[in-house]
Amino acid sequence: MQTLQALIMGTVQGLTEFLPVSSSGHIVLTSALYKLLTGASFDVVNFEEIFFDILIHLATLFAVIIYFFKDIKKIFSGFFKSLVKKDFQNEDFKFFNYILLGTFITSCIGLLIKDFAHKLTENPLIVSVLLIVTGCVLYISEKINKNDKKMNYKIAAIVGIFQGLAIFPGLSRSGMTISSAMFMGINRVEAAKYSFILSVPVILLASLVYPILKFDFSSFQNLNYSAMITGMVASFIVGYFCIKYFMKFVEKFGLKVFAIYCAFFGTICAFIFLANK
Repeated sequence: MQTLQALIMGTVQGLTEFLPVSSSGHIVLTSALYKLLTGASFDVVNFEEIFFDILIHLATLFAVIIYFFKDIKKIFSGFFKSLVKKDFQNEDFKFFNYILLGTFITSCIGLLIKDFAHKLTENPLIVSVLLIVTGCVLYISEKINKNDKKMNYKIAAIVGIFQGLAIFPGLSRSGMTISSAMFMGINRVEAAKYSFILSVPVILLASLVYPILKFDFSSFQNLNYSAMITGMVASFIVGYFCIKYFMKFVEKFGLKVFAIYCAFFGTICAFIFLANK
């Protein structure tokens, strides 16, 4: 992996992990387009790319933890205080359980479909189509959102299902979770906040489980670590500021611009990869 490629992919990850435009889809498409322009075979995903993808996801995980540190600390503190006081109606206690429920459902779905979903990383055409689907979901969520509900266990379960389906590259994790919460009547800002905090255990689990189960650790000596560190730093910095400004943007303007972008970029990529089949 070259430093320029790592920098581009790290920046793309930071931009797209929290924007509802599918970071995994953009990583696949950006990598495929890069290989296409440089003459490499883009239908083969090697170990180095898989490992690098995990690293830049971890970098954006650190970004969300730092940005929402006060909220996460308050939720953990409130949860344990509620256990001691047996105050199970405390909002922090319930929010903690919403995260647990959503993560559990996501994990179950992810384990069932992960192998099939992983194979799609080798097919940028299908990823392009799924990105168009993300655009449609975002657009519909803006049209039907009633903004009149508070988070509850039913909504947390539905959001968990949508997040599980977002294991398919091209289906945006943040897009699916924010949209599904909005479908159920949660306002955009609260849906976005819940989506970002919900990403913490999911990204952490995915980043730890895959290495333990799949990695050939003898391959680590051949990796370009300087390029990977460059990509991680870019992913963290871009991801942090992306969260900061996305929260302000979505409150004021909504998700339509992201819906249009996903549909447009997915369509362009679909034509490119169709032409090069």
